[in-house]
Amino acid sequence: MDAAVQTAPTPLAQRRQRRRVWLGALALGLLLIALVVLAWWLLYARYYESTDDAYVTGDLVNVTSQVSGTVVAISADEDDRVQAGQELIRLDDTDARIALQDAEQQLARTVRQTRTLFSNRDQLLAVVAQRRADLAKAQSDYDRRLSVGQSGAVSGEELGHARDELRAARDALTAAEKNLAASLALVGRTGVADHPEVQAAATQVERAWLSVVRTSVHAPVSGYLARRSVQLGERIAPGSPLMAVVPLERLWVEANFKEVQLNRMRIGQAVNVVTDLYGSDVVFHGRVAGLGMGTGAAFALLPAQNATGNWIKVVQRVPVRVTLPVDELRAHPLRIGLSSDARVDLHDSTGPQLAQRPPAAPVLATSAYDIDRGPIKARIVAIIAENTRAAAEP
Repeated sequence: MDAAVQTAPTPLAQRRQRRRVWLGALALGLLLIALVVLAWWLLYARYYESTDDAYVTGDLVNVTSQVSGTVVAISADEDDRVQAGQELIRLDDTDARIALQDAEQQLARTVRQTRTLFSNRDQLLAVVAQRRADLAKAQSDYDRRLSVGQSGAVSGEELGHARDELRAARDALTAAEKNLAASLALVGRTGVADHPEVQAAATQVERAWLSVVRTSVHAPVSGYLARRSVQLGERIAPGSPLMAVVPLERLWVEANFKEVQLNRMRIGQAVNVVTDLYGSDVVFHGRVAGLGMGTGAAFALLPAQNATGNWIKVVQRVPVRVTLPVDELRAHPLRIGLSSDARVDLHDSTGPQLAQRPPAAPVLATSAYDIDRGPIKARIVAIIAENTRAAAEP
């Protein structure tokens, strides 16, 4: 009985034993959790970098006028879908059309004046031919009188008159040739249509016609209108931004990663983007298009001056451009400025960090400002031909 009582564990010993069991179980659990976390990091987490400092951005293509004028019509409003080349704004073209008429009249006057130059040239050619004939006749008379003057058949006075007439004919020919040379310098080896004065007047007609055409302002690209600031009746100046067009296909995500996350980030790596607009139900499958050439602080309007005495090291962030598939953007449209989360897959780190060659094609281009000048060129040809015939008729 006494031996049994002595070998039975005391309550304090039992508590210590239970504590050791619990501590051992806790240590084993923590070890298992650490092993799971380590395995998760080795097999999965170290191949991904993520950030919630990411925002949707895109091109804002400004719509501007190339001429000044008063707004008389606005064909589209904010959030409307527009096509490239569609008329958005029309300006009052009264002044431009009057300037075009004035330029056309000036072209007609220039053609007639130029035709007069060619007529003077032809007249001076005839004068030179006549003066050469007069010189030849005077030379013949002088030679004949000189040959018979030795026999006394011709008086010395008559021979002197013949010599004077020869000298006068020679001077008249010289003056006529100089006048002809001056006329040839004005006309050159051109015709009426390609004379420099006529071409300059034709250029003014074409410029005035372009001013008329440009009173209609067109959309440079297809997309959705935003930031309309122009109002009906407003007098606008060339180059003033009137509204902006946001191309849906040109939206991308600018993800700001910490500098310590960029070691294995490469161009072309897959990126999963989740926006706050759609949540985790919609995942955009993008690609890394480029890593910024500077941190946000370096490109800020007021960069930090770390050379000052009050310096605190802050982990910098670098913008990473992530392109999004066009079909996914069409299925789930985004807006500029939306918040999003980006996660980059780092499994393939063989790509370059920087672009290796310049773009093979323009990043963004428009043909909205390409104008067919065939109609005005035909009009110019008609004006030149009409006034050339009118000047040539008696």
